[in-house]
Amino acid sequence: MTDQAMDRETDIPGKPTSASRTTLSHIMTHNDTNLLGTVHGGVIMKLVDDAAGAVAGRHSGGPAVTASMDEMVFLEPVRVGDLVHVKAQVNWTGRTSMEIGVRVLAERWNESDPATQVGSAYLVFAAVDADGSPRRVPPVMPETDRDRRRYQEAQIRRTHRLARRRAIRELREKRAAEGFED
Repeated sequence: MTDQAMDRETDIPGKPTSASRTTLSHIMTHNDTNLLGTVHGGVIMKLVDDAAGAVAGRHSGGPAVTASMDEMVFLEPVRVGDLVHVKAQVNWTGRTSMEIGVRVLAERWNESDPATQVGSAYLVFAAVDADGSPRRVPPVMPETDRDRRRYQEAQIRRTHRLARRRAIRELREKRAAEGFED
């Protein structure tokens, strides 16, 4: 078994990407609209978080909480009567965290035209135990070339996320040392 397939520190067997991949579908109604008459972005974001949370829980084998949403892109408006499909999968895993990639598709509920991608997002989830403390997650085992590409891209996003946090912390420390209040 490869290092990626078996975590040496705790002997947690890896899980393939397909083991936790899921799709959540929901029809949009008037209750979901904003002042412009299209579906409110927050409604889509909740569906994204729900689907990503299901994937994170499946992959980690227990509770997982949203740690961050790196990016949420809205490509097209969603309308009342659209059937929205939120497709999510684990892209990358660390010791206790996972990046979940999400694609949002929409199609008219009463038409047979193919669904259109209307959004995408990347979320980081942390697996937690009953006390809310971080717990180990199984390594993800990418199965396809697309899964491997997503894994590599997730590593880049993680590197940028950590560098951004470090740069902000250093700037705040520097400003505090110079006597500036935040």
